[in-house]
Amino acid sequence: MTVRRSVILGCGSYLPSRVVTNADLATKVDTSDEWIVQRTGIHERRIAAPGEVTSQLAAQAARAALAHAHVDAQSVDLIVLATSTPDNTFPASAVSVQAELGITHGAAFDLQAVCSGFVYALATADGLLRSGAFNRALVIGAETFSRLLDWTYRGTCVLFGDGAGAVVLQATKGDHGILGSSMKSNGNYSDFICMPGGGSNRPANDVKSIEEKLPYIKMKGNETFKVAVKAMADVSSALLAEQGFTKEDVKVFIPHQANERIIDAVGERMKFPAERVYKNVDRYGNTSAASIPIALDECVRGGIIKTGDLVLMTAFGAGLVWGSVLVRW
Repeated sequence: MTVRRSVILGCGSYLPSRVVTNADLATKVDTSDEWIVQRTGIHERRIAAPGEVTSQLAAQAARAALAHAHVDAQSVDLIVLATSTPDNTFPASAVSVQAELGITHGAAFDLQAVCSGFVYALATADGLLRSGAFNRALVIGAETFSRLLDWTYRGTCVLFGDGAGAVVLQATKGDHGILGSSMKSNGNYSDFICMPGGGSNRPANDVKSIEEKLPYIKMKGNETFKVAVKAMADVSSALLAEQGFTKEDVKVFIPHQANERIIDAVGERMKFPAERVYKNVDRYGNTSAASIPIALDECVRGGIIKTGDLVLMTAFGAGLVWGSVLVRW
């Protein structure tokens, strides 16, 4: 029996033009290029221009994906935007993307799963398309994490960058497309990566929040490293087994680009050859929900991924939330 699957018709990405190198950061905080590279593998990152907001990055990536797929924006009836840095608390930034693209029908909403956002958004859109509720979707990961950083603290400001990536998804009958996905979470570790200020608990305009610098990202690096490596490797291995594949069947493995040490450790734990584990964290840093779609776009446009290839994507983020998606290209 032919199965209805969600196929990726096209990919796109957008990176802000401003490049901030490790040397640039070393003029502002107590750090150095050697210190950052040794611990993260990051050499530079992109930073959004003043006034450049998440929905604008997302719309640029969406346009690139639509052009790559050779489809018109008006054929899209679902937009799922994965982001933890929306333009505003509400409305959803996805509706701003919808308006920017001139779409006045269908549905658009944001999905917040931090660095796992694109994996969660892809799995969610896949389910909605396969159900027949929608016909064609834009799934986007876009972030401006530079707006949430304490630029005087080297423990976090060296890690993150801004950017966006998108795919056009359509459900058709066949053997290609999303074969399976898995989403996991465990709220008992929510303090590992968090931004304790800015929400209803501690509003950003609360005097004490401002004094304690709570509207900025906080992270327990060592604890996060250990949990992230095991979680991504385990969920990816389980998904492969569930779908009847082994790591030898996977042509390209795209883990979340958190830092090079985590990427390498996940690859080693799963025994993937280094040449099959894609990395671009050196150029962009951690772009959270945008990291996987940016990497996917580079792989497709660079000829690394070809028709028929099995592609495995996995991510881990604050929550804690993690997951994987397996695609037959």
